[in-house]
Amino acid sequence: MTTALGWVFAGVLLVLSAGSLAGAILARRATTEEGRRTIDNLNARTRSWWIMAIVFGGALIVGDTATALLFAFLSFVALREFWTLTPSRRGDHRALFLSFFALLPLQYVLLWTQWYGLFSVLIPVYAFLGLAAVATLTGDTRDFLTRSARVQWGLMLCVYCISHAPALTMLDTGADPVLLLVYLVLVVQLSDVLQYVVGKLIGRRRFSPNISPSKTLEGLVGGGLLAIGIGTLLYPLTPFTPLQSAGMSAVIVVAGFFGGFVLSAVKRDLAAKDWGTLIEGHGGVLDRLDSITFSAPLLFHMTRYWFTP
Repeated sequence: MTTALGWVFAGVLLVLSAGSLAGAILARRATTEEGRRTIDNLNARTRSWWIMAIVFGGALIVGDTATALLFAFLSFVALREFWTLTPSRRGDHRALFLSFFALLPLQYVLLWTQWYGLFSVLIPVYAFLGLAAVATLTGDTRDFLTRSARVQWGLMLCVYCISHAPALTMLDTGADPVLLLVYLVLVVQLSDVLQYVVGKLIGRRRFSPNISPSKTLEGLVGGGLLAIGIGTLLYPLTPFTPLQSAGMSAVIVVAGFFGGFVLSAVKRDLAAKDWGTLIEGHGGVLDRLDSITFSAPLLFHMTRYWFTP
């Protein structure tokens, strides 16, 4: 473990410890039922953050293989959550089987072996064409276009997009590639947390009640700007200058917002509040990774294009 990574872990543990202490104090002082529910939710989220930080940090310390396996598992769970809520027909089963047990493992094997060329086109080219072809073999044409779109959408979000987070470790930028992954996770998750906190403190105007009733304009702007500021200060973790880090942080924050926003729209269409219940206080794995689905591919390809030989 590098010195920089050690400092990052120490900072995360300090923040989580402060959050746990604050939650314990607030729980004692809460006097109303609504206040107790809010504090209970905050404490549940903090407990889950402890677990997620330990698991993620442990995978990083063990090495690239453990990190790839962790994200492969997260992709599998996220894809399962997606299809648990999404209606399917018997004619979809072959395509779903291939998605879970052929394409998902192959995508992460390509990442592990650093075969960038096939990694980047396996799902958007070969899976896009092949899964639709496989689905026609059942002869089921009812809602065929809609069903095929669901298969592609789930595979793109839960496997292709999420796999770009650990793929950051394959980039040769001259800096520690593991720190670039840490940078992504810190900025995108801090953006989510800060938007939530600022929205609770000063939020008044709902951004889009039909899609995400809890998001406020003040929370999005205030929390997003704070996350960009922190991302700028974290430039030593990256191959970027402070100004470049500010720009990359802005991309991560905006993309992360739309990742969560788009998946919230999908949940509303499916009449669901959360993708699952695995993570206490957060919902499912996809609820926690929705921001990464949009931000990880953008950071990966922008970094590869501008900051690798």
